[in-house]
Amino acid sequence: MMIRRSARSKGGNDDGNSRNNTNRNSGNLSVPRGHLETKLEANIERIKTEVAASPDLIVRRFTLRTGQHQHVAAVYLETITDKETVNEFVMRSLMSPFLPEIPEGGATPEEAFKYICDNALAVGQVEVLDNWTTMLLELLTGKTLLFVDGWDQCISCSTIGGDKRAVSEASTQVVIRGPKDSFTESLPTNIALIRRRIRSEKFGFEAIKIGRVTQTNVAMLYIEGIVKEEIKQEVRKRLEKIDTDAILESGYIEEFIEDNWSSPFPTIYNTERPDVIAANLLEGRIAIVVDGTPFALVVPTILPQFFASAEDYYQRYDIGTFLRLLRYAAFVISLFGPAVYIALTTFHQEMLPTTLLINLSGAREGVPFPALIEAFAMELSFEILREAGVRMPRAVGQAVSIVGALVLGEAAVQAGIVSPIMVIVVSITAIANFSIAAYNLAITARLLRFLFMIAAGMLGFYGIILGFIMLVAHMNALRSFGVSFLSPLVPFKFKQLKDVFVRLPHWSFTERPDDTSDNTTRMPSGQKPQT
Repeated sequence: MMIRRSARSKGGNDDGNSRNNTNRNSGNLSVPRGHLETKLEANIERIKTEVAASPDLIVRRFTLRTGQHQHVAAVYLETITDKETVNEFVMRSLMSPFLPEIPEGGATPEEAFKYICDNALAVGQVEVLDNWTTMLLELLTGKTLLFVDGWDQCISCSTIGGDKRAVSEASTQVVIRGPKDSFTESLPTNIALIRRRIRSEKFGFEAIKIGRVTQTNVAMLYIEGIVKEEIKQEVRKRLEKIDTDAILESGYIEEFIEDNWSSPFPTIYNTERPDVIAANLLEGRIAIVVDGTPFALVVPTILPQFFASAEDYYQRYDIGTFLRLLRYAAFVISLFGPAVYIALTTFHQEMLPTTLLINLSGAREGVPFPALIEAFAMELSFEILREAGVRMPRAVGQAVSIVGALVLGEAAVQAGIVSPIMVIVVSITAIANFSIAAYNLAITARLLRFLFMIAAGMLGFYGIILGFIMLVAHMNALRSFGVSFLSPLVPFKFKQLKDVFVRLPHWSFTERPDDTSDNTTRMPSGQKPQT
Protein backbone atom coordinates (compact mmCIF):
# COMPACT_ATOMS: atom_id res chain seq x y z
CA MET A 1 0.00 0.00 0.00
CA MET A 2 1.59 3.21 -1.15
CA ILE A 3 0.78 6.51 0.56
CA ARG A 4 2.17 9.74 -0.75
CA ARG A 5 4.05 11.77 1.84
CA SER A 6 5.39 15.27 1.64
CA ALA A 7 8.32 16.89 3.42
CA ARG A 8 8.24 16.91 7.21
CA SER A 9 8.24 20.67 7.46
CA LYS A 10 4.89 22.37 7.63
CA GLY A 11 3.31 23.51 4.45
CA GLY A 12 1.34 26.66 3.96
CA ASN A 13 -1.86 25.17 2.56
CA ASP A 14 -5.27 26.00 3.93
CA ASP A 15 -5.99 22.44 5.06
CA GLY A 16 -2.86 22.40 7.19
CA ASN A 17 -3.76 25.74 8.75
CA SER A 18 -7.30 24.61 9.44
CA ARG A 19 -6.00 21.43 11.03
CA ASN A 20 -3.54 23.24 13.23
CA ASN A 21 -6.10 25.87 14.25
CA THR A 22 -8.44 23.22 15.60
CA ASN A 23 -8.59 23.50 19.35
CA ARG A 24 -6.91 20.81 21.43
CA ASN A 25 -9.50 20.58 24.17
CA SER A 26 -12.72 20.31 22.11
CA GLY A 27 -13.94 23.72 23.20
CA ASN A 28 -15.40 26.43 20.97
CA LEU A 29 -13.79 26.82 17.59
CA SER A 30 -12.36 30.14 16.54
CA VAL A 31 -13.09 30.29 12.80
CA PRO A 32 -13.75 33.14 10.40
CA ARG A 33 -17.26 33.90 9.18
CA GLY A 34 -18.57 33.81 5.60
CA HIS A 35 -17.59 30.33 4.41
CA LEU A 36 -21.07 28.79 4.34
CA GLU A 37 -23.87 29.75 2.00
CA THR A 38 -27.07 31.24 3.32
CA LYS A 39 -29.23 29.09 1.05
CA LEU A 40 -29.98 25.63 2.37
CA GLU A 41 -29.96 23.84 -0.98
CA ALA A 42 -26.66 25.45 -1.99
CA ASN A 43 -24.94 24.04 1.10
CA ILE A 44 -26.45 20.59 0.55
CA GLU A 45 -25.40 20.45 -3.10
CA ARG A 46 -21.87 21.53 -2.23
CA ILE A 47 -21.63 18.79 0.41
CA LYS A 48 -22.82 16.19 -2.11
CA THR A 49 -20.21 17.41 -4.57
CA GLU A 50 -17.28 17.35 -2.14
CA VAL A 51 -18.21 14.08 -0.40
CA ALA A 52 -17.77 12.16 -3.63
CA ALA A 53 -19.54 8.85 -4.27
CA SER A 54 -20.90 8.43 -0.75
CA PRO A 55 -24.16 6.46 -0.71
CA ASP A 56 -24.11 6.62 3.09
CA LEU A 57 -24.61 10.40 3.02
CA ILE A 58 -28.08 11.04 4.46
CA VAL A 59 -29.89 14.36 3.99
CA ARG A 60 -33.14 14.70 5.96
CA ARG A 61 -35.23 17.79 5.25
CA PHE A 62 -38.09 18.98 7.47
CA THR A 63 -39.92 22.14 8.50
CA LEU A 64 -39.96 23.83 11.89
CA ARG A 65 -43.30 24.75 13.44
CA THR A 66 -43.15 28.45 12.70
CA GLY A 67 -45.50 30.81 11.03
CA GLN A 68 -43.18 31.10 8.04
CA HIS A 69 -42.44 27.32 7.71
CA GLN A 70 -38.71 27.52 8.33
CA HIS A 71 -36.86 24.82 6.33
CA VAL A 72 -34.13 22.82 8.10
CA ALA A 73 -31.94 19.93 6.96
CA ALA A 74 -29.97 17.33 8.92
CA VAL A 75 -26.90 15.88 7.17
CA TYR A 76 -24.86 12.91 8.40
CA LEU A 77 -22.98 9.78 7.29
CA GLU A 78 -24.93 6.78 8.55
CA THR A 79 -21.92 4.40 8.56
CA ILE A 80 -19.99 6.34 11.21
CA THR A 81 -22.80 7.85 13.26
CA ASP A 82 -24.90 6.44 16.07
CA LYS A 83 -28.21 6.22 14.23
CA GLU A 84 -30.15 5.73 17.46
CA THR A 85 -28.76 9.01 18.81
CA VAL A 86 -29.59 10.78 15.55
CA ASN A 87 -33.16 9.48 15.52
CA GLU A 88 -33.95 9.86 19.22
CA PHE A 89 -32.09 12.99 20.31
CA VAL A 90 -31.84 15.03 17.11
CA MET A 91 -34.65 14.19 14.69
CA ARG A 92 -37.34 13.37 17.27
CA SER A 93 -36.45 16.43 19.35
CA LEU A 94 -36.85 18.72 16.35
CA MET A 95 -40.01 17.07 15.04
CA SER A 96 -41.74 16.41 18.35
CA PRO A 97 -45.39 17.57 18.43
CA PHE A 98 -44.83 18.68 22.04
CA LEU A 99 -42.13 21.13 20.98
CA PRO A 100 -43.56 24.64 21.44
CA GLU A 101 -43.74 26.92 18.47
CA ILE A 102 -41.24 29.76 18.10
CA PRO A 103 -42.78 32.88 19.61
CA GLU A 104 -44.01 35.71 17.42
CA GLY A 105 -41.14 37.72 16.03
CA GLY A 106 -38.85 34.71 16.25
CA ALA A 107 -39.53 33.27 12.82
CA THR A 108 -36.45 34.77 11.15
CA PRO A 109 -33.63 32.35 10.16
CA GLU A 110 -31.37 33.76 12.86
CA GLU A 111 -33.95 33.35 15.61
CA ALA A 112 -34.84 29.86 14.37
CA PHE A 113 -31.16 28.91 14.43
CA LYS A 114 -30.72 30.18 18.00
CA TYR A 115 -33.93 28.48 19.06
CA ILE A 116 -32.64 25.10 17.82
CA CYS A 117 -29.34 25.58 19.65
CA ASP A 118 -30.91 26.61 22.95
CA ASN A 119 -34.16 24.66 23.16
CA ALA A 120 -34.67 21.92 20.59
CA LEU A 121 -31.68 19.54 20.87
CA ALA A 122 -31.22 16.79 23.45
CA VAL A 123 -27.63 15.80 22.59
CA GLY A 124 -24.82 16.56 25.01
CA GLN A 125 -22.30 18.37 22.79
CA VAL A 126 -23.40 21.06 20.32
CA GLU A 127 -21.14 23.46 18.43
CA VAL A 128 -21.83 26.33 16.04
CA LEU A 129 -19.67 26.30 12.91
CA ASP A 130 -19.29 28.71 10.05
CA ASN A 131 -16.07 27.48 8.44
CA TRP A 132 -16.54 25.11 5.53
CA THR A 133 -13.37 23.07 6.10
CA THR A 134 -14.13 22.56 9.79
CA MET A 135 -17.76 21.74 9.04
CA LEU A 136 -16.78 19.09 6.48
CA LEU A 137 -14.31 17.54 8.91
CA GLU A 138 -17.00 17.33 11.60
CA LEU A 139 -19.26 15.53 9.13
CA LEU A 140 -16.51 13.04 8.25
CA THR A 141 -15.86 12.24 11.92
CA GLY A 142 -19.45 11.08 12.46
CA LYS A 143 -21.24 14.19 13.66
CA THR A 144 -24.64 15.39 12.46
CA LEU A 145 -24.93 18.84 10.86
CA LEU A 146 -28.06 20.98 11.01
CA PHE A 147 -28.60 23.75 8.42
CA VAL A 148 -31.28 26.45 8.57
CA ASP A 149 -32.38 27.99 5.30
CA GLY A 150 -31.35 31.64 5.15
CA TRP A 151 -28.53 31.45 7.71
CA ASP A 152 -24.79 31.00 7.03
CA GLN A 153 -23.94 28.85 10.06
CA CYS A 154 -24.58 25.23 10.93
CA ILE A 155 -24.96 23.23 14.14
CA SER A 156 -22.70 20.25 14.79
CA CYS A 157 -24.22 17.57 17.05
CA SER A 158 -22.04 14.90 18.65
CA THR A 159 -23.47 11.65 17.28
CA ILE A 160 -20.24 9.74 16.65
CA GLY A 161 -20.85 6.02 16.52
CA GLY A 162 -20.58 3.11 14.12
CA ASP A 163 -19.33 -0.41 14.73
CA LYS A 164 -16.29 -0.79 16.96
CA ARG A 165 -14.52 -3.61 18.76
CA ALA A 166 -15.41 -4.20 22.39
CA VAL A 167 -12.83 -4.03 25.17
CA SER A 168 -11.06 -7.39 25.38
CA GLU A 169 -7.99 -8.99 26.93
CA ALA A 170 -4.54 -7.86 25.78
CA SER A 171 -3.07 -10.13 23.10
CA THR A 172 0.61 -9.11 23.15
CA GLN A 173 1.26 -8.33 26.82
CA VAL A 174 -0.51 -11.11 28.66
CA VAL A 175 -0.40 -11.31 32.46
CA ILE A 176 -1.50 -14.02 34.88
CA ARG A 177 -2.46 -11.59 37.64
CA GLY A 178 -3.67 -8.11 36.84
CA PRO A 179 -6.30 -6.23 34.80
CA LYS A 180 -7.50 -8.02 31.68
CA ASP A 181 -8.79 -5.04 29.71
CA SER A 182 -6.85 -3.50 26.83
CA PHE A 183 -7.14 -0.63 24.41
CA THR A 184 -9.39 -0.76 21.35
CA GLU A 185 -9.40 1.17 18.09
CA SER A 186 -11.66 3.86 19.57
CA LEU A 187 -9.92 6.94 20.98
CA PRO A 188 -12.74 7.95 23.39
CA THR A 189 -12.87 4.39 24.75
CA ASN A 190 -9.11 4.34 25.33
CA ILE A 191 -9.15 7.67 27.16
CA ALA A 192 -12.05 6.42 29.30
CA LEU A 193 -10.04 3.33 30.30
CA ILE A 194 -7.26 5.59 31.56
CA ARG A 195 -9.63 8.01 33.34
CA ARG A 196 -11.05 5.11 35.33
CA ARG A 197 -7.60 4.56 36.78
CA ILE A 198 -6.48 8.18 37.26
CA ARG A 199 -9.34 10.01 38.95
CA SER A 200 -7.52 13.27 39.32
CA GLU A 201 -8.36 16.76 38.20
CA LYS A 202 -4.73 17.10 37.14
CA PHE A 203 -5.14 14.47 34.42
CA GLY A 204 -5.56 16.14 31.05
CA PHE A 205 -4.96 15.68 27.38
CA GLU A 206 -4.52 17.74 24.24
CA ALA A 207 -6.08 16.67 20.95
CA ILE A 208 -4.69 17.34 17.51
CA LYS A 209 -5.62 16.14 14.03
CA ILE A 210 -2.75 14.81 11.91
CA GLY A 211 -2.88 13.79 8.26
CA ARG A 212 -4.11 15.97 5.44
CA VAL A 213 -6.28 13.18 4.02
CA THR A 214 -7.10 10.99 7.03
CA GLN A 215 -7.39 13.80 9.63
CA THR A 216 -6.58 11.27 12.36
CA ASN A 217 -7.36 12.23 15.95
CA VAL A 218 -4.28 12.04 18.17
CA ALA A 219 -4.33 12.72 21.92
CA MET A 220 -1.36 13.67 24.10
CA LEU A 221 -2.03 12.59 27.70
CA TYR A 222 -0.23 13.78 30.84
CA ILE A 223 -0.73 14.68 34.51
CA GLU A 224 -0.29 18.38 35.18
CA GLY A 225 2.09 19.12 38.03
CA ILE A 226 4.00 15.87 37.54
CA VAL A 227 5.14 16.03 33.91
CA LYS A 228 8.04 18.30 33.03
CA GLU A 229 6.89 21.33 31.07
CA GLU A 230 9.84 21.22 28.65
CA ILE A 231 9.09 17.60 27.73
CA LYS A 232 5.43 18.42 27.17
CA GLN A 233 6.33 21.33 24.90
CA GLU A 234 8.81 19.19 22.94
CA VAL A 235 6.24 16.44 22.36
CA ARG A 236 3.64 18.99 21.26
CA LYS A 237 6.15 20.62 18.92
CA ARG A 238 7.09 17.33 17.24
CA LEU A 239 3.47 16.31 16.80
CA GLU A 240 2.55 19.64 15.23
CA LYS A 241 5.48 19.39 12.80
CA ILE A 242 4.19 16.14 11.30
CA ASP A 243 3.04 16.81 7.74
CA THR A 244 1.80 13.75 5.88
CA ASP A 245 -1.23 12.48 4.03
CA ALA A 246 -2.16 9.72 6.44
CA ILE A 247 -1.70 8.40 9.97
CA LEU A 248 -3.09 4.86 10.01
CA GLU A 249 -1.35 3.51 13.13
CA SER A 250 0.73 4.79 16.02
CA GLY A 251 3.82 3.40 14.30
CA TYR A 252 3.55 6.29 11.81
CA ILE A 253 3.73 8.77 14.70
CA GLU A 254 6.66 6.86 16.23
CA GLU A 255 8.82 7.23 13.13
CA PHE A 256 8.08 10.93 12.81
CA ILE A 257 8.94 11.91 16.38
CA GLU A 258 11.73 9.49 17.43
CA ASP A 259 15.15 10.96 18.15
CA ASN A 260 17.34 8.54 16.20
CA TRP A 261 15.69 6.81 13.24
CA SER A 262 18.85 4.86 12.32
CA SER A 263 19.17 3.01 15.64
CA PRO A 264 17.92 -0.58 15.91
CA PHE A 265 16.82 0.12 19.48
CA PRO A 266 13.30 1.49 19.99
CA THR A 267 13.39 4.83 21.80
CA ILE A 268 9.60 5.02 22.11
CA TYR A 269 7.68 2.47 24.16
CA ASN A 270 4.34 1.10 22.95
CA THR A 271 1.68 -0.84 24.83
CA GLU A 272 -1.95 -1.87 24.56
CA ARG A 273 -2.51 -1.97 28.32
CA PRO A 274 -4.22 1.01 30.02
CA ASP A 275 -2.70 0.12 33.41
CA VAL A 276 0.80 0.45 31.95
CA ILE A 277 -0.10 3.86 30.49
CA ALA A 278 -1.50 4.98 33.86
CA ALA A 279 1.69 3.90 35.66
CA ASN A 280 3.88 5.78 33.19
CA LEU A 281 1.75 8.92 33.47
CA LEU A 282 2.22 8.81 37.25
CA GLU A 283 5.98 8.81 36.69
CA GLY A 284 5.78 12.01 34.64
CA ARG A 285 5.82 10.52 31.16
CA ILE A 286 3.53 11.44 28.28
CA ALA A 287 1.26 9.02 26.44
CA ILE A 288 0.26 9.44 22.80
CA VAL A 289 -2.99 7.71 21.87
CA VAL A 290 -3.98 7.46 18.20
CA ASP A 291 -7.50 6.88 16.94
CA GLY A 292 -7.79 3.64 14.99
CA THR A 293 -5.17 1.57 16.81
CA PRO A 294 -5.04 -0.21 20.19
CA PHE A 295 -1.34 0.58 20.70
CA ALA A 296 -0.41 3.76 22.58
CA LEU A 297 3.05 5.34 22.74
CA VAL A 298 4.99 6.42 25.85
CA VAL A 299 7.74 9.06 25.89
CA PRO A 300 10.43 9.55 27.12
CA THR A 301 11.61 5.93 27.09
CA ILE A 302 14.54 4.25 28.81
CA LEU A 303 15.96 0.74 28.33
CA PRO A 304 14.73 -0.77 31.67
CA GLN A 305 11.12 -0.14 30.60
CA PHE A 306 11.41 -2.89 27.99
CA PHE A 307 12.34 -5.50 30.61
CA ALA A 308 9.52 -4.65 33.01
CA SER A 309 6.19 -6.40 32.79
CA ALA A 310 2.95 -5.17 34.34
CA GLU A 311 2.79 -8.38 36.34
CA ASP A 312 6.03 -7.51 38.14
CA TYR A 313 4.07 -4.97 40.17
CA TYR A 314 1.06 -7.21 40.86
CA GLN A 315 3.05 -10.16 42.25
CA ARG A 316 5.18 -10.00 45.37
CA TYR A 317 8.40 -8.06 44.99
CA ASP A 318 10.60 -11.18 45.28
CA ILE A 319 8.69 -12.93 42.50
CA GLY A 320 8.79 -9.79 40.37
CA THR A 321 12.53 -9.47 40.89
CA PHE A 322 13.14 -13.09 39.89
CA LEU A 323 11.09 -12.77 36.70
CA ARG A 324 12.80 -9.53 35.75
CA LEU A 325 16.29 -10.98 36.23
CA LEU A 326 15.16 -13.94 34.15
CA ARG A 327 14.25 -11.56 31.30
CA TYR A 328 17.64 -9.87 31.44
CA ALA A 329 19.31 -13.29 31.24
CA ALA A 330 17.04 -14.25 28.33
CA PHE A 331 18.04 -11.09 26.46
CA VAL A 332 21.74 -11.89 26.92
CA ILE A 333 21.22 -15.47 25.69
CA SER A 334 19.17 -14.28 22.73
CA LEU A 335 21.85 -11.77 21.78
CA PHE A 336 25.03 -13.78 22.33
CA GLY A 337 24.02 -17.47 22.32
CA PRO A 338 24.95 -18.52 18.75
CA ALA A 339 27.93 -16.11 18.70
CA VAL A 340 29.45 -17.72 21.82
CA TYR A 341 29.00 -21.18 20.31
CA ILE A 342 30.71 -20.09 17.08
CA ALA A 343 33.63 -18.52 18.97
CA LEU A 344 34.15 -21.59 21.18
CA THR A 345 34.04 -24.15 18.38
CA THR A 346 36.09 -22.09 15.90
CA PHE A 347 38.73 -20.19 17.90
CA HIS A 348 38.72 -21.07 21.58
CA GLN A 349 38.43 -24.84 21.92
CA GLU A 350 40.92 -24.73 24.82
CA MET A 351 38.28 -23.03 26.97
CA LEU A 352 36.06 -26.12 26.86
CA PRO A 353 36.45 -29.14 29.20
CA THR A 354 38.07 -32.08 27.46
CA THR A 355 35.01 -34.32 27.69
CA LEU A 356 32.71 -31.63 26.29
CA LEU A 357 35.19 -30.85 23.51
CA ILE A 358 35.34 -34.52 22.49
CA ASN A 359 31.54 -34.71 22.41
CA LEU A 360 31.28 -31.52 20.34
CA SER A 361 33.90 -32.74 17.92
CA GLY A 362 32.11 -36.06 17.52
CA ALA A 363 28.78 -34.32 16.96
CA ARG A 364 30.29 -32.06 14.31
CA GLU A 365 32.08 -34.90 12.53
CA GLY A 366 30.81 -35.08 8.97
CA VAL A 367 29.23 -31.61 8.96
CA PRO A 368 30.49 -30.00 5.71
CA PHE A 369 30.07 -26.36 6.79
CA PRO A 370 31.94 -24.21 9.31
CA ALA A 371 30.10 -23.21 12.47
CA LEU A 372 29.30 -19.71 11.14
CA ILE A 373 27.55 -20.98 8.00
CA GLU A 374 25.81 -23.69 10.02
CA ALA A 375 24.48 -21.15 12.53
CA PHE A 376 23.37 -18.74 9.82
CA ALA A 377 21.45 -21.47 7.99
CA MET A 378 19.66 -22.61 11.14
CA GLU A 379 18.84 -19.08 12.34
CA LEU A 380 17.47 -18.04 8.94
CA SER A 381 15.39 -21.23 8.73
CA PHE A 382 13.92 -20.60 12.17
CA GLU A 383 13.15 -16.95 11.35
CA ILE A 384 11.32 -18.04 8.20
CA LEU A 385 9.32 -20.59 10.18
CA ARG A 386 8.45 -18.04 12.83
CA GLU A 387 7.29 -15.50 10.24
CA ALA A 388 5.25 -18.17 8.45
CA GLY A 389 3.56 -19.13 11.70
CA VAL A 390 2.60 -15.50 12.36
CA ARG A 391 1.26 -14.77 8.86
CA MET A 392 -0.66 -17.99 8.27
CA PRO A 393 -4.25 -18.47 9.49
CA ARG A 394 -4.38 -18.93 13.24
CA ALA A 395 -5.84 -22.43 12.98
CA VAL A 396 -2.77 -23.81 11.15
CA GLY A 397 -0.04 -21.26 11.86
CA GLN A 398 1.09 -22.69 15.19
CA ALA A 399 1.01 -26.26 13.89
CA VAL A 400 3.07 -25.34 10.83
CA SER A 401 5.75 -23.57 12.89
CA ILE A 402 6.09 -26.39 15.44
CA VAL A 403 5.94 -29.29 12.98
CA GLY A 404 8.17 -27.47 10.52
CA ALA A 405 10.85 -26.85 13.15
CA LEU A 406 10.77 -30.48 14.33
CA VAL A 407 10.80 -31.98 10.84
CA LEU A 408 13.44 -29.66 9.41
CA GLY A 409 15.70 -29.94 12.45
CA GLU A 410 15.53 -33.73 12.56
CA ALA A 411 15.98 -34.04 8.80
CA ALA A 412 18.96 -31.65 8.79
CA VAL A 413 20.68 -33.64 11.55
CA GLN A 414 20.00 -36.98 9.85
CA ALA A 415 21.36 -35.62 6.57
CA GLY A 416 24.55 -34.43 8.27
CA ILE A 417 24.03 -30.79 7.27
CA VAL A 418 23.98 -29.44 10.84
CA SER A 419 25.07 -30.86 14.17
CA PRO A 420 22.64 -31.75 16.99
CA ILE A 421 24.29 -29.23 19.32
CA MET A 422 23.55 -26.45 16.84
CA VAL A 423 19.85 -27.36 16.90
CA ILE A 424 19.94 -27.13 20.71
CA VAL A 425 21.69 -23.73 20.66
CA VAL A 426 19.24 -22.27 18.14
CA SER A 427 16.24 -23.62 20.08
CA ILE A 428 17.42 -22.19 23.41
CA THR A 429 18.13 -18.85 21.72
CA ALA A 430 14.64 -18.75 20.20
CA ILE A 431 12.94 -19.63 23.49
CA ALA A 432 14.96 -16.93 25.28
CA ASN A 433 13.90 -14.40 22.66
CA PHE A 434 10.24 -15.19 23.33
CA SER A 435 10.82 -14.43 27.04
CA ILE A 436 11.61 -10.75 26.40
CA ALA A 437 8.67 -8.64 27.58
CA ALA A 438 8.73 -6.07 24.74
CA TYR A 439 8.22 -7.40 21.21
CA ASN A 440 10.11 -4.57 19.51
CA LEU A 441 13.17 -5.12 21.75
CA ALA A 442 12.99 -8.85 20.94
CA ILE A 443 13.19 -7.98 17.23
CA THR A 444 16.23 -5.79 17.96
CA ALA A 445 17.92 -8.76 19.64
CA ARG A 446 17.16 -10.92 16.61
CA LEU A 447 18.77 -8.39 14.26
CA LEU A 448 21.87 -7.78 16.36
CA ARG A 449 22.35 -11.51 16.86
CA PHE A 450 23.47 -11.90 13.24
CA LEU A 451 26.03 -9.11 13.61
CA PHE A 452 27.54 -10.77 16.69
CA MET A 453 27.63 -14.08 14.84
CA ILE A 454 29.67 -12.48 12.04
CA ALA A 455 31.99 -10.85 14.59
CA ALA A 456 32.48 -14.19 16.38
CA GLY A 457 33.12 -15.98 13.09
CA MET A 458 35.86 -13.49 12.18
CA LEU A 459 37.59 -12.75 15.51
CA GLY A 460 36.11 -15.07 18.10
CA PHE A 461 35.58 -13.66 21.58
CA TYR A 462 37.61 -10.60 20.60
CA GLY A 463 34.98 -9.81 17.96
CA ILE A 464 32.16 -10.33 20.48
CA ILE A 465 33.81 -8.02 23.04
CA LEU A 466 34.53 -5.38 20.39
CA GLY A 467 30.94 -5.54 19.18
CA PHE A 468 29.65 -5.30 22.76
CA ILE A 469 31.74 -2.18 23.42
CA MET A 470 30.37 -0.57 20.25
CA LEU A 471 26.83 -1.56 21.27
CA VAL A 472 27.14 0.00 24.73
CA ALA A 473 28.66 3.16 23.23
CA HIS A 474 25.75 3.40 20.80
CA MET A 475 23.13 2.94 23.53
CA ASN A 476 24.93 5.54 25.67
CA ALA A 477 24.58 8.06 22.83
CA LEU A 478 20.83 7.47 22.43
CA ARG A 479 18.35 10.00 23.78
CA SER A 480 14.58 9.93 24.06
CA PHE A 481 13.22 13.48 24.25
CA GLY A 482 16.36 14.60 26.04
CA VAL A 483 16.49 11.67 28.48
CA SER A 484 19.42 9.22 28.36
CA PHE A 485 18.38 5.81 27.03
CA LEU A 486 20.49 4.07 29.71
CA SER A 487 19.11 6.11 32.61
CA PRO A 488 19.44 5.63 35.59
CA LEU A 489 22.70 3.77 34.86
CA VAL A 490 24.07 6.62 32.70
CA PRO A 491 24.13 9.06 34.38
CA PHE A 492 24.27 6.87 37.48
CA LYS A 493 21.45 7.48 39.98
CA PHE A 494 21.58 5.08 42.89
CA LYS A 495 18.16 5.96 44.34
CA GLN A 496 16.40 5.05 41.09
CA LEU A 497 17.92 1.55 40.90
CA LYS A 498 15.04 0.25 43.02
CA ASP A 499 13.10 -0.57 39.85
CA VAL A 500 15.75 -1.48 37.26
CA PHE A 501 17.27 -4.93 37.78
CA VAL A 502 15.20 -5.67 40.86
CA ARG A 503 11.76 -4.59 42.02
CA LEU A 504 11.73 -3.52 45.64
CA PRO A 505 8.49 -3.32 47.68
CA HIS A 506 6.03 -0.61 46.76
CA TRP A 507 6.44 1.18 50.07
CA SER A 508 10.11 1.83 49.22
CA PHE A 509 9.24 3.89 46.13
CA THR A 510 9.31 7.39 47.58
CA GLU A 511 10.49 9.35 44.54
CA ARG A 512 9.57 9.61 40.90
CA PRO A 513 12.28 9.64 38.20
CA ASP A 514 13.70 13.16 38.07
CA ASP A 515 14.35 12.79 34.32
CA THR A 516 10.64 12.97 33.55
CA SER A 517 8.96 14.46 36.61
CA ASP A 518 8.96 17.93 38.14
CA ASN A 519 7.27 16.70 41.30
CA THR A 520 9.46 13.78 42.37
CA THR A 521 7.85 13.11 45.76
CA ARG A 522 5.53 10.10 45.80
CA MET A 523 4.87 9.58 49.52
CA PRO A 524 5.28 11.97 52.45
CA SER A 525 7.44 9.38 54.17
CA GLY A 526 9.75 6.61 53.06
CA GLN A 527 8.89 4.44 56.06
CA LYS A 528 7.15 1.13 55.62
CA PRO A 529 3.44 1.58 56.43
CA GLN A 530 2.28 -0.02 59.67
CA THR A 531 -0.11 -2.95 59.48
